[in-house]
Amino acid sequence: MERHTILDTSRRPAYRRLILFLLLLLFPLGVFAQVQDPAAGKLSEIKNLYEGKNWDAVVNATSGSPQSVDLLLYRGLALAHLQRREEARATFFIGNELAPRDPRFPEELAGIAYQERDFAAAKNELRHALAIEPHDNYANNFLASIYFQEDNLEAALKYWNRVGKPKLDALAFQPQPKLPPLLLDRAFAFSPGNEWNREAYLTTQARLNALAVYPRMFFELQAHEDDSFALVFRGTEETSLGGNKWLEVVSLLRGLPFQTVDPEFYNLGQAGLNWTSSYRWDDQKRRVFTELAAPVYQNPKFRYRLYFEGHSENWNLSSTFLPSTPQLARLNLERVASGAEIRSIESGRWQWSAGAEYSFREFRSLQGISAAATPFFTNGSSVALRSSVQRWLIRFPEHRFTLDSTASAEIGTFFRDPLGRYGQLQGTLAARWLPKAHRDDYETQLSLHAGQTIGDVPFDRLFTLGFDRDTPLWLRGHPGLQDGQKGNAPLGRDYLLFNSETDKILYRNGLFTLKAGPFLDTGKTYDSSAFFGSPKWLWDTGVQTKIKVLGQFQVVLGYGKDLRSGRNSWFTTVTK
Repeated sequence: MERHTILDTSRRPAYRRLILFLLLLLFPLGVFAQVQDPAAGKLSEIKNLYEGKNWDAVVNATSGSPQSVDLLLYRGLALAHLQRREEARATFFIGNELAPRDPRFPEELAGIAYQERDFAAAKNELRHALAIEPHDNYANNFLASIYFQEDNLEAALKYWNRVGKPKLDALAFQPQPKLPPLLLDRAFAFSPGNEWNREAYLTTQARLNALAVYPRMFFELQAHEDDSFALVFRGTEETSLGGNKWLEVVSLLRGLPFQTVDPEFYNLGQAGLNWTSSYRWDDQKRRVFTELAAPVYQNPKFRYRLYFEGHSENWNLSSTFLPSTPQLARLNLERVASGAEIRSIESGRWQWSAGAEYSFREFRSLQGISAAATPFFTNGSSVALRSSVQRWLIRFPEHRFTLDSTASAEIGTFFRDPLGRYGQLQGTLAARWLPKAHRDDYETQLSLHAGQTIGDVPFDRLFTLGFDRDTPLWLRGHPGLQDGQKGNAPLGRDYLLFNSETDKILYRNGLFTLKAGPFLDTGKTYDSSAFFGSPKWLWDTGVQTKIKVLGQFQVVLGYGKDLRSGRNSWFTTVTK
């Protein structure tokens, strides 16, 4: 017991010291809590005033004293409700500087810009907010809504999809398409009650483009009260049998200045079958072409194509056959070819094709051609296998910029000595930019092309760089014709080519659209034989005008200048 008494006596002072220590420790916390309580109470008071829509009271209660981030937010919101936008903007800027990682301030700045119809500033602020919080529901939905109002559906879907929107509950057509229901259903990547994502939109667009029935189409989303949407497709069908007779006649005769008619019939039998053809009776370059294309078993993902083509052309190679000589180098080429192709639209981002072609060529009336160059003019037939892949590399829908690529390969055999097996490779990178957020008043296009030939090929398989309606490889300051005959533009087994152009719409009405702008082309052809090719790198520039008529075809009128030689030229063509 004595030991117990001694223990009690010794512990009592320690117990008191512990109590004193705890009091001293807790005292500052209590003082801090008492200091903070007024601020917390003020925030609660401001919040109540704001929820009661007493905007003036919120502004008065938050003026003239140090502001917390939350108080600044309420003050700015109240000022915005009072339409004192400049003061609200200044308040949100202060809040953004104090809390740069708080997405609420750029979101509210976007709201003010939106009220002032400054969509560009609103989008910039919302992108700033999403850089802080990528999955912010409000910012994604707000940004998508702005893009939707600007008719930029792809950009709208990109941000809506981040928050699980839009949910589609219906699909409507205006007017009702003249296509089989099964084909139409397979063309639209759409499932009622599910989210309609950007990939589905791109795939639908690619399949409808492949059908070639709708030259102009528009996708519209109509919001419902339950936060779901209806998808409405509006498409203008190509003119065909039984359609608008005036449009049919205008489309048929669009190539009349070039002694050409283009009979075309779309959606025959309302089965997605298209029959397109062209006939040119020019004495110097006769041509006949016809093609049938349709979906495979009513599946728009797969499409077949059958074609036949025949040429009878007079060529003057005096300007392109090397070494240059005053002696005329001329010939007549007759060629026929027929083939088949299957194409698969795998998604909105890529597609592929594969096919085979049989061709026969005959060279007549050769003049001024050296004996060493005769392998280029070997008569006979050949068989070729072809394949290609198209891939969308970059898509920035917010900036309306795309970068696409195409790669193609061909291997074949000529059945006449000294020719034999050969191969050709081609690749293209094509960029398109619409700098304005809405409409297409300005448009810039850039493209880089390259091609290579492996083995010996006849003259008609050489690549042509120049302006010729029968080649897509344009050097618009180098006319492909001389006195109506082909052969004036550089030819070769291999080539490099860069094209650029910018267009501005000058006038538009219901009948036609007029746009114009400058272009720059540069390139070179190569050939190991030394009989063809361009000795130097070529540069062309100029201006061109494009006239879109009735939404059916486009007339191109242009002036080009060869910067290396100084020669000027005019060119014109009609494109679909």
